[in-house]
Amino acid sequence: MRLFLDTIVIVLPVFLVIALGAGLNRLRLFDETFLHQTNKLVYIVFLPILLFYKIGTADFSSFFNGPLVIGSSLVIVAGFFLSYSYGALKGFSAPIRGSFSQGSFRGNLAYIGLAICLNAYGEEGLTSAGILMGFLVPVLNLFAILALILPHRNNHDGDIPGWLGQLALNPLIIASFMGIVWSFFKLPIPIIIDRSLNITAGLALPLALLAIGGSFSLKRIKGDLKLAGLASALKLLLLPLLAVIFLYPMGVRGSDLGIGILMAGTPAATATYIMAHQMKGDAELAGSIVMISTLFSALTYTVLLILLKTTSLL
Repeated sequence: MRLFLDTIVIVLPVFLVIALGAGLNRLRLFDETFLHQTNKLVYIVFLPILLFYKIGTADFSSFFNGPLVIGSSLVIVAGFFLSYSYGALKGFSAPIRGSFSQGSFRGNLAYIGLAICLNAYGEEGLTSAGILMGFLVPVLNLFAILALILPHRNNHDGDIPGWLGQLALNPLIIASFMGIVWSFFKLPIPIIIDRSLNITAGLALPLALLAIGGSFSLKRIKGDLKLAGLASALKLLLLPLLAVIFLYPMGVRGSDLGIGILMAGTPAATATYIMAHQMKGDAELAGSIVMISTLFSALTYTVLLILLKTTSLL
Protein backbone atom coordinates (compact mmCIF):
# COMPACT_ATOMS: atom_id res chain seq x y z
CA MET A 1 0.00 0.00 0.00
CA ARG A 2 2.86 2.34 0.87
CA LEU A 3 4.47 1.75 -2.53
CA PHE A 4 1.21 2.52 -4.33
CA LEU A 5 0.74 5.76 -2.37
CA ASP A 6 4.33 6.84 -3.06
CA THR A 7 3.74 6.24 -6.77
CA ILE A 8 0.48 8.19 -6.75
CA VAL A 9 2.35 11.11 -5.15
CA ILE A 10 4.66 11.14 -8.19
CA VAL A 11 2.05 10.71 -10.93
CA LEU A 12 -1.11 12.36 -9.64
CA PRO A 13 0.16 15.96 -9.24
CA VAL A 14 1.15 16.08 -12.92
CA PHE A 15 -2.26 14.92 -14.09
CA LEU A 16 -4.13 17.07 -11.55
CA VAL A 17 -2.52 20.14 -13.13
CA ILE A 18 -3.59 18.82 -16.55
CA ALA A 19 -7.09 18.30 -15.14
CA LEU A 20 -7.02 21.86 -13.79
CA GLY A 21 -6.29 23.12 -17.29
CA ALA A 22 -9.23 21.11 -18.63
CA GLY A 23 -11.49 22.47 -15.87
CA LEU A 24 -10.48 26.06 -16.50
CA ASN A 25 -11.24 25.55 -20.16
CA ARG A 26 -14.68 24.13 -19.35
CA LEU A 27 -15.33 27.19 -17.16
CA ARG A 28 -14.37 29.32 -20.18
CA LEU A 29 -11.47 30.91 -18.32
CA PHE A 30 -9.33 29.71 -21.24
CA ASP A 31 -10.15 30.30 -24.86
CA GLU A 32 -8.54 29.07 -28.07
CA THR A 33 -6.52 32.27 -28.50
CA PHE A 34 -5.12 32.03 -24.97
CA LEU A 35 -4.24 28.34 -25.39
CA HIS A 36 -2.57 29.00 -28.73
CA GLN A 37 -0.50 31.85 -27.32
CA THR A 38 0.37 29.86 -24.17
CA ASN A 39 1.56 26.88 -26.21
CA LYS A 40 3.60 29.24 -28.37
CA LEU A 41 5.17 30.95 -25.35
CA VAL A 42 5.98 27.65 -23.65
CA TYR A 43 7.51 26.18 -26.79
CA ILE A 44 9.48 29.23 -27.95
CA VAL A 45 10.36 30.94 -24.65
CA PHE A 46 9.79 29.17 -21.35
CA LEU A 47 10.84 25.57 -22.13
CA PRO A 48 14.01 26.70 -23.93
CA ILE A 49 14.87 28.85 -20.90
CA LEU A 50 14.21 25.91 -18.57
CA LEU A 51 16.40 23.59 -20.64
CA PHE A 52 19.23 26.08 -21.04
CA TYR A 53 19.21 26.96 -17.34
CA LYS A 54 19.02 23.42 -15.96
CA ILE A 55 21.58 22.02 -18.40
CA GLY A 56 23.86 25.08 -18.47
CA THR A 57 24.23 25.25 -14.68
CA ALA A 58 24.79 21.50 -14.26
CA ASP A 59 28.07 19.60 -14.16
CA PHE A 60 27.94 18.05 -17.64
CA SER A 61 30.40 15.27 -16.79
CA SER A 62 28.18 14.20 -13.89
CA PHE A 63 24.84 14.26 -15.70
CA PHE A 64 25.68 13.17 -19.24
CA ASN A 65 25.26 9.44 -19.80
CA GLY A 66 26.38 8.33 -23.28
CA PRO A 67 24.81 4.84 -23.17
CA LEU A 68 21.52 6.39 -21.99
CA VAL A 69 21.49 8.76 -24.98
CA ILE A 70 22.46 6.05 -27.47
CA GLY A 71 20.03 3.47 -26.06
CA SER A 72 17.14 5.95 -25.91
CA SER A 73 17.81 6.98 -29.51
CA LEU A 74 17.73 3.32 -30.54
CA VAL A 75 14.34 2.99 -28.85
CA ILE A 76 12.98 5.74 -31.11
CA VAL A 77 14.53 4.18 -34.21
CA ALA A 78 13.13 0.76 -33.31
CA GLY A 79 9.70 2.26 -32.61
CA PHE A 80 9.73 3.91 -36.02
CA PHE A 81 10.74 0.77 -37.93
CA LEU A 82 8.32 -1.52 -36.06
CA SER A 83 5.30 0.77 -36.44
CA TYR A 84 6.07 1.73 -40.04
CA SER A 85 6.68 -1.89 -41.04
CA TYR A 86 3.42 -2.94 -39.38
CA GLY A 87 1.53 -0.27 -41.33
CA ALA A 88 3.13 -1.40 -44.58
CA LEU A 89 2.41 -5.06 -43.83
CA LYS A 90 -1.24 -4.30 -43.14
CA GLY A 91 -1.50 -2.20 -46.29
CA PHE A 92 -2.50 1.02 -44.56
CA SER A 93 -3.07 3.97 -46.87
CA ALA A 94 -0.27 6.55 -46.98
CA PRO A 95 -1.94 9.11 -44.65
CA ILE A 96 -2.89 6.46 -42.09
CA ARG A 97 0.51 4.77 -42.20
CA GLY A 98 2.32 8.04 -41.53
CA SER A 99 0.12 9.11 -38.63
CA PHE A 100 0.04 5.63 -37.09
CA SER A 101 3.81 5.34 -37.19
CA GLN A 102 4.51 8.84 -35.90
CA GLY A 103 2.01 8.46 -33.04
CA SER A 104 3.59 5.15 -32.03
CA PHE A 105 7.05 6.55 -31.20
CA ARG A 106 6.94 10.35 -30.92
CA GLY A 107 6.46 11.17 -27.25
CA ASN A 108 5.68 14.34 -25.34
CA LEU A 109 9.13 14.60 -23.74
CA ALA A 110 9.08 18.31 -23.05
CA TYR A 111 5.70 18.73 -21.40
CA ILE A 112 4.92 15.45 -19.62
CA GLY A 113 8.26 13.61 -19.65
CA LEU A 114 10.16 16.38 -17.84
CA ALA A 115 7.35 16.84 -15.30
CA ILE A 116 7.21 13.13 -14.43
CA CYS A 117 11.01 12.90 -14.12
CA LEU A 118 11.04 15.99 -11.87
CA ASN A 119 8.43 14.45 -9.55
CA ALA A 120 10.13 11.06 -9.57
CA TYR A 121 13.78 12.09 -9.20
CA GLY A 122 13.79 15.74 -8.16
CA GLU A 123 15.88 18.55 -9.64
CA GLU A 124 18.75 16.20 -10.53
CA GLY A 125 16.32 14.00 -12.43
CA LEU A 126 15.00 17.03 -14.29
CA THR A 127 18.54 18.02 -15.29
CA SER A 128 19.39 14.50 -16.49
CA ALA A 129 16.11 14.29 -18.39
CA GLY A 130 16.74 17.73 -19.91
CA ILE A 131 20.18 16.73 -21.19
CA LEU A 132 18.74 13.47 -22.57
CA MET A 133 15.91 15.37 -24.25
CA GLY A 134 18.39 17.71 -25.88
CA PHE A 135 19.81 14.76 -27.80
CA LEU A 136 16.48 13.00 -28.43
CA VAL A 137 14.45 15.90 -29.86
CA PRO A 138 16.41 15.99 -33.17
CA VAL A 139 16.07 12.20 -33.49
CA LEU A 140 12.33 12.32 -32.79
CA ASN A 141 11.72 15.12 -35.26
CA LEU A 142 13.81 13.51 -38.00
CA PHE A 143 11.98 10.18 -37.81
CA ALA A 144 8.61 11.92 -37.47
CA ILE A 145 9.30 13.65 -40.79
CA LEU A 146 10.38 10.35 -42.34
CA ALA A 147 7.25 8.60 -41.08
CA LEU A 148 5.07 11.17 -42.84
CA ILE A 149 6.97 11.63 -46.11
CA LEU A 150 7.98 8.02 -46.88
CA PRO A 151 4.40 6.85 -47.59
CA HIS A 152 4.14 9.69 -50.15
CA ARG A 153 7.67 9.30 -51.55
CA ASN A 154 6.38 8.76 -55.10
CA ASN A 155 4.15 11.81 -55.17
CA HIS A 156 5.20 13.99 -52.26
CA ASP A 157 5.22 17.68 -53.06
CA GLY A 158 5.63 19.03 -49.55
CA ASP A 159 8.37 21.42 -48.53
CA ILE A 160 10.81 18.84 -47.19
CA PRO A 161 13.78 21.26 -47.08
CA GLY A 162 11.52 23.64 -45.16
CA TRP A 163 10.74 21.01 -42.54
CA LEU A 164 14.40 20.10 -42.22
CA GLY A 165 15.14 23.79 -41.75
CA GLN A 166 12.56 23.95 -38.98
CA LEU A 167 14.19 20.92 -37.41
CA ALA A 168 17.56 22.70 -37.35
CA LEU A 169 15.97 25.86 -35.90
CA ASN A 170 13.86 24.06 -33.27
CA PRO A 171 14.09 26.26 -30.13
CA LEU A 172 14.32 23.22 -27.83
CA ILE A 173 17.26 21.85 -29.81
CA ILE A 174 19.02 25.24 -29.87
CA ALA A 175 18.47 25.81 -26.13
CA SER A 176 19.66 22.31 -25.23
CA PHE A 177 22.74 22.66 -27.42
CA MET A 178 23.59 26.03 -25.86
CA GLY A 179 23.07 24.58 -22.39
CA ILE A 180 25.33 21.62 -23.17
CA VAL A 181 28.07 23.97 -24.47
CA TRP A 182 27.67 26.23 -21.41
CA SER A 183 27.89 23.26 -19.05
CA PHE A 184 30.73 21.53 -20.89
CA PHE A 185 32.96 24.61 -20.79
CA LYS A 186 31.75 25.55 -17.28
CA LEU A 187 30.89 29.09 -18.33
CA PRO A 188 29.60 31.35 -15.53
CA ILE A 189 26.17 32.96 -15.40
CA PRO A 190 26.01 36.37 -13.65
CA ILE A 191 24.03 36.20 -10.41
CA ILE A 192 21.30 38.60 -11.59
CA ILE A 193 20.80 36.64 -14.82
CA ASP A 194 20.93 33.37 -12.89
CA ARG A 195 18.13 34.41 -10.53
CA SER A 196 16.06 35.81 -13.40
CA LEU A 197 16.41 32.55 -15.35
CA ASN A 198 15.51 30.56 -12.23
CA ILE A 199 12.25 32.49 -11.81
CA THR A 200 11.36 32.28 -15.49
CA ALA A 201 12.21 28.58 -15.78
CA GLY A 202 9.69 27.86 -13.01
CA LEU A 203 6.87 28.93 -15.32
CA ALA A 204 7.58 26.34 -18.02
CA LEU A 205 6.16 23.07 -16.70
CA PRO A 206 3.05 24.46 -14.98
CA LEU A 207 2.07 26.41 -18.11
CA ALA A 208 2.83 23.41 -20.32
CA LEU A 209 0.60 21.10 -18.27
CA LEU A 210 -2.21 23.66 -18.11
CA ALA A 211 -2.03 24.05 -21.88
CA ILE A 212 -2.28 20.27 -22.37
CA GLY A 213 -5.35 20.16 -20.14
CA GLY A 214 -6.93 23.16 -21.82
CA SER A 215 -6.47 21.54 -25.22
CA PHE A 216 -7.79 18.14 -24.10
CA SER A 217 -11.16 17.18 -25.51
CA LEU A 218 -12.82 13.77 -25.75
CA LYS A 219 -14.59 15.11 -28.84
CA ARG A 220 -11.27 14.81 -30.68
CA ILE A 221 -11.29 11.05 -30.19
CA LYS A 222 -12.87 9.83 -33.41
CA GLY A 223 -12.17 7.78 -36.51
CA ASP A 224 -10.49 4.37 -36.25
CA LEU A 225 -10.30 4.02 -32.46
CA LYS A 226 -8.88 0.49 -32.62
CA LEU A 227 -5.94 1.73 -34.64
CA ALA A 228 -5.51 4.74 -32.37
CA GLY A 229 -5.63 2.42 -29.36
CA LEU A 230 -2.99 0.14 -30.89
CA ALA A 231 -0.66 3.07 -31.59
CA SER A 232 -1.19 4.30 -28.02
CA ALA A 233 -0.38 0.84 -26.65
CA LEU A 234 2.81 0.72 -28.68
CA LYS A 235 3.80 4.15 -27.37
CA LEU A 236 2.91 3.58 -23.72
CA LEU A 237 3.82 -0.10 -23.31
CA LEU A 238 6.16 -1.30 -26.06
CA LEU A 239 8.59 1.63 -26.02
CA PRO A 240 9.28 1.41 -22.25
CA LEU A 241 9.90 -2.33 -22.74
CA LEU A 242 12.29 -1.53 -25.59
CA ALA A 243 14.02 0.95 -23.28
CA VAL A 244 14.73 -1.84 -20.81
CA ILE A 245 15.89 -4.15 -23.61
CA PHE A 246 18.33 -1.56 -24.98
CA LEU A 247 19.47 0.26 -21.85
CA TYR A 248 19.97 -2.54 -19.32
CA PRO A 249 22.54 -4.49 -21.37
CA MET A 250 24.37 -1.21 -21.99
CA GLY A 251 24.95 -0.86 -18.25
CA VAL A 252 22.47 1.96 -17.59
CA ARG A 253 21.26 1.64 -14.00
CA GLY A 254 19.62 3.57 -11.19
CA SER A 255 17.86 6.86 -11.84
CA ASP A 256 19.28 7.08 -15.37
CA LEU A 257 17.56 3.82 -16.28
CA GLY A 258 14.33 5.04 -14.70
CA ILE A 259 14.53 8.32 -16.61
CA GLY A 260 15.14 6.44 -19.88
CA ILE A 261 12.08 4.26 -19.27
CA LEU A 262 9.85 7.15 -18.17
CA MET A 263 10.83 9.29 -21.16
CA ALA A 264 10.18 6.33 -23.48
CA GLY A 265 6.71 5.93 -21.94
CA THR A 266 5.49 9.47 -22.58
CA PRO A 267 2.15 9.82 -24.41
CA ALA A 268 2.11 10.97 -28.02
CA ALA A 269 3.15 14.58 -28.53
CA THR A 270 0.61 17.20 -29.60
CA ALA A 271 2.97 18.05 -32.47
CA THR A 272 2.03 14.72 -34.11
CA TYR A 273 -1.40 16.19 -34.90
CA ILE A 274 0.06 19.43 -36.24
CA MET A 275 2.60 17.70 -38.48
CA ALA A 276 0.06 15.15 -39.71
CA HIS A 277 -2.28 17.97 -40.70
CA GLN A 278 0.46 19.81 -42.61
CA MET A 279 2.25 16.83 -44.19
CA LYS A 280 -0.60 14.80 -45.72
CA GLY A 281 -1.07 12.50 -42.74
CA ASP A 282 -4.38 11.43 -41.21
CA ALA A 283 -4.90 14.31 -38.78
CA GLU A 284 -8.03 12.73 -37.27
CA LEU A 285 -6.12 9.54 -36.37
CA ALA A 286 -3.18 11.57 -35.05
CA GLY A 287 -5.49 13.61 -32.80
CA SER A 288 -7.12 10.45 -31.44
CA ILE A 289 -3.72 8.93 -30.64
CA VAL A 290 -2.69 12.06 -28.73
CA MET A 291 -5.92 12.09 -26.68
CA ILE A 292 -6.05 8.35 -25.95
CA SER A 293 -2.37 8.01 -25.05
CA THR A 294 -2.52 11.09 -22.79
CA LEU A 295 -5.63 9.77 -21.05
CA PHE A 296 -4.15 6.34 -20.34
CA SER A 297 -0.61 7.51 -19.55
CA ALA A 298 -1.64 8.25 -15.95
CA LEU A 299 -2.34 4.53 -15.52
CA THR A 300 0.71 3.29 -17.43
CA TYR A 301 3.04 5.66 -15.57
CA THR A 302 1.69 4.38 -12.26
CA VAL A 303 2.34 0.79 -13.34
CA LEU A 304 5.81 1.64 -14.69
CA LEU A 305 6.87 3.35 -11.48
CA ILE A 306 5.61 0.47 -9.33
CA LEU A 307 7.51 -2.01 -11.52
CA LEU A 308 10.66 0.11 -11.33
CA LYS A 309 10.49 0.16 -7.54
CA THR A 310 9.61 -3.51 -7.05
CA THR A 311 12.24 -4.96 -9.39
CA SER A 312 16.00 -4.87 -9.37
CA LEU A 313 16.04 -2.31 -12.21
CA LEU A 314 16.56 0.54 -9.78
